Amino acid sequence: MKVKGLVAHKPAGPLETYEFTRRELRACDVAFQITFSGICHSDIHQVREEWGPALFPMVPGHEIVGIVTQIGSSVTKFKVGDRIGVGVFIDSCRECTACKSGLQQYCDQGMTGTYNGYERDGKTIAFGGYSNGFVIDQDYAVHIPTNLEMAGVAPLLCAGITLYSPIKHFKVGPGMKVAVMGLGGLGHMGVKFAVAMGAEVTVISHSESKKDDALRMGASNFVVIKVKEDLKPLRRKFDLILNTVSALIDINAYLGTLKIDGTMVIIGLPDAPYAVSAGALLEGRKSLTGSMIGGMPQLQEMLDFAGQHNIVSDVEIITADYVSKAYERTVASDVKYRFVIDASTF
Repeated sequence: MKVKGLVAHKPAGPLETYEFTRRELRACDVAFQITFSGICHSDIHQVREEWGPALFPMVPGHEIVGIVTQIGSSVTKFKVGDRIGVGVFIDSCRECTACKSGLQQYCDQGMTGTYNGYERDGKTIAFGGYSNGFVIDQDYAVHIPTNLEMAGVAPLLCAGITLYSPIKHFKVGPGMKVAVMGLGGLGHMGVKFAVAMGAEVTVISHSESKKDDALRMGASNFVVIKVKEDLKPLRRKFDLILNTVSALIDINAYLGTLKIDGTMVIIGLPDAPYAVSAGALLEGRKSLTGSMIGGMPQLQEMLDFAGQHNIVSDVEIITADYVSKAYERTVASDVKYRFVIDASTF
């Protein structure tokens, strides 16, 4: 299957037009024409090799949606013409407790990332979704509800599930008070899902300019924090904090806004460790935890929930020749709230 896309040939190198071949269909494989591919900030980190040694050539992209064009001889999950999505991983060991529990993202042997790594054979470089075609094992793809606009769905395959998973795990529902730290590509999905679950949502931000957006998305409150003293009125207010901030902050001040037995979930990924005071946790029996995307069953559950509640990401659709500029704007937080590439322009 010959496809066109964008590739980085070296760390921090330019994204260039690239023609390559996807594998021939195996019995359980599905081929699909990509319609939209989202730009995740992690794409930028990996292309620029900011998270350690990376594998090149690299075709980024793990927020992928499209239309099925061909199926393997043993495929039962999809048919030609179906709407299909692929997220952050394309395989796992399938045998460990995590995989058998539907938590493939925590596979004991490590999930197989959609790009910047080798497939399970240890030889083939996995190329991601910045292209116009894809091939995937049916078990690692999901159905997209027919009522949702495809461009807005693409970021759900990473940003959406990254927030949905902890919201579900901590049983967010009516009567709960949830704070979302940061209203970016991740945070805005946290607001939409938590509101849909019935929670009272407060957005904590450094930017007053995002207030109207937060309230439009259903948040009940919007709090601007300039110095840590601004958090004092929020003491013991929240049952759950969804921390999507990737900058290094004084996390102890934010822990003070949790109720007794409250939990902060780390979702953003700062480039240095947090300095956590034991006292900030002891005072109120508070918990600090982390969460990473979701497994295949929950990925489908999230999309079904999004379909029921008409939830999609706020996106700006771009053409392939704009991706480098989109990277610059993403780093500058100049997007509301996710760039999505029109794959017909590759």
